[in-house]
Amino acid sequence: MVAIDGPAGAGKSTTARLCAKKLGFFYINTGAMYRAIALKVVEEFKSFKLRKPPGLLKSLKKILNQTEVTLKWNRNRLRVLLDGRDVTWKIGTPEVNSIVSEISTLKAVREKMVKEQQRLAKDYSLDSAGGVVCEGRDIGSVVFPDADLKVYLDCDLTERIRRRKRELGSKAPNWEAVRRNLLKRDRIDVTRRLSPLRRMPEAVLVDTTHLTIPEQVAVVCALAKAKLQSASHQQMRNTRSESSVRSTTDKACTPRGERKGRGEEGRPNPLPA
Repeated sequence: MVAIDGPAGAGKSTTARLCAKKLGFFYINTGAMYRAIALKVVEEFKSFKLRKPPGLLKSLKKILNQTEVTLKWNRNRLRVLLDGRDVTWKIGTPEVNSIVSEISTLKAVREKMVKEQQRLAKDYSLDSAGGVVCEGRDIGSVVFPDADLKVYLDCDLTERIRRRKRELGSKAPNWEAVRRNLLKRDRIDVTRRLSPLRRMPEAVLVDTTHLTIPEQVAVVCALAKAKLQSASHQQMRNTRSESSVRSTTDKACTPRGERKGRGEEGRPNPLPA
């Protein structure tokens, strides 16, 4: 399990997707799952504010109970299915971007998404015995705290704005609007009570500000391969150690008189005259 965390625009999704492809792992885009829920809210309510009456939050819980978010691969591309329909290209709109961080602070939303993410990883591991690359903001701290490798991607704000505008293309708002949106998301992600964005002490910090996509993918893949190799060597050492213990135990449990080539007291039999 490779867990990748970091702020919006640091390159988590692209890096995780390409690393999973190179390593032959399954890719879980948790941000896409939260965006799918945000899209559902946009479609149901047209707008959403956390300070609205409790009745709205009650309606949201009802929506969650009736909503299914699934991730599938199709020709090396991740597809996001919301209640069975493909919404991959709808979850990156400005409307979704403006509320996704607020939606993700809700306890009911986070609990549902965490369970779904853990289920996806478990199902894939059981079906294929393969690895998983998962990215988000609380992956190493909450979703998969026992991940084999934890990586924290960071990036300068100016570069993050540039990347987000390039990602949105013709739909991108002006520079200042993108900047305000990213700062708002950062503030919400870092200060929220439930599962805030934070770098775990054991996570490897990778600053992607001056890295190209191929370069940051290469860095993370190298870390993953090194961790896999280290785990493989440790497993071999453990196997040899267990074999040695079994062998010693077998000898200790064998009566001295039954040991091959030894006499009654366990000493070598004398050669015949």
